[in-house]
Amino acid sequence: MRRLVLAWMLALVSFLAQAAVYTWSQYHLNFEVPDGGFVTYNSNTRFEIQWDEMVMTVQLYNKQESNDKLIRENLQRKALGYSMYDLKQGKIKVKGFKGLTIDGTMPDGSRAIIADLVSKKQDLIVEVTVNYLYGNREMVDDMIKSFAENNKNQPNREKHRQKVQTREKAKLEEQKRQQEKQRQQQEQQRRRNEKLYDA
Repeated sequence: MRRLVLAWMLALVSFLAQAAVYTWSQYHLNFEVPDGGFVTYNSNTRFEIQWDEMVMTVQLYNKQESNDKLIRENLQRKALGYSMYDLKQGKIKVKGFKGLTIDGTMPDGSRAIIADLVSKKQDLIVEVTVNYLYGNREMVDDMIKSFAENNKNQPNREKHRQKVQTREKAKLEEQKRQQEKQRQQQEQQRRRNEKLYDA
């Protein structure tokens, strides 16, 4: 378990250290992806980039008249168009956007997520589609959460804050754990005694 956590943390650190920032200056739209990707398409409204184990497409749409129901129906239609199955709809928190998602499994067994990020600043929907292998989900979420609208050409970098606990709270929690452990032991002893008397 420790090795798995260590490997994940190293992957996250290397992702943060080796990231490429892209900017759509016309929309003041910025986002961050892992370095080493190969851009396969780039236009005024569409961007595609791929790596060995992942492909990302970003498509821009005018917001016009859209609500959650229409966006969810559109996500469902797009997912079915890719023949995705085991679909799950959800939300994603992206600063400055309202984010709705659908994710599932592609016919080849890889995973995919489609996220519609509805801008709170301009008449824009950013649709992000990522096809990835199973173990890369945290990296995919970080890529989607990096989308930002600003003039500084800076992506949104979520700050992971570690909660610091006071000594008093730590002692209190330890006491609660000990009490719960004692209660479980007493319950086990009571059950053993009942079984002896029943026999």
